[in-house]
Amino acid sequence: MLTLYIDFKSAASYLALEPTLELARETGITIDWRPFSVRPFVVPAEQDEETVGERHRRVRAAAQRDVHVHYAAVQGRDMHFADRPSGSDAALAALAVMEGDPVPFIRAAFAAYWTEQADLADETVVETLLQSVGMDCADWELASVKLDSIRSRAEESGIFEAPSYLIADQLFLGREHLPWIRSLIPAGQRV
Repeated sequence: MLTLYIDFKSAASYLALEPTLELARETGITIDWRPFSVRPFVVPAEQDEETVGERHRRVRAAAQRDVHVHYAAVQGRDMHFADRPSGSDAALAALAVMEGDPVPFIRAAFAAYWTEQADLADETVVETLLQSVGMDCADWELASVKLDSIRSRAEESGIFEAPSYLIADQLFLGREHLPWIRSLIPAGQRV
């Protein structure tokens, strides 16, 4: 089992989706999808009188955004960063209580956030996404409680960013570790 912590507003999680699904297809490993809310990514606006530190943070954030957009293009995906990013807590709560295959919803939520700048903190928006993939979230209050519980346990185990992978009691941050993760999948489990 490969446990994967994601957030729909995490550009790195969005870019990790298809490579992770490909790893699962190739190896036969099951993915346990877990929601984990991270801070939204924002490129600070240029100030008239910036300190060296402020300029460094702005330039670094812009470069990071450009790298994400480049890798999205390499994957054939659209990726648009909103000036004011919205939240994702309702979509993460729905994922926390989801039964069955969550991948259609995960794909729909990522696409809505990164191509349409949908507000995934809005339960009405998330309900529409769920309906579009033939699912629903019957109890939003329970979903919110479960999301908080998952986050607390994740933080206790050292998770602080998304995507984070947990396999064989080892924690990996980011899709760049997928080759190493592949090497930890037992040979007998590979397809």
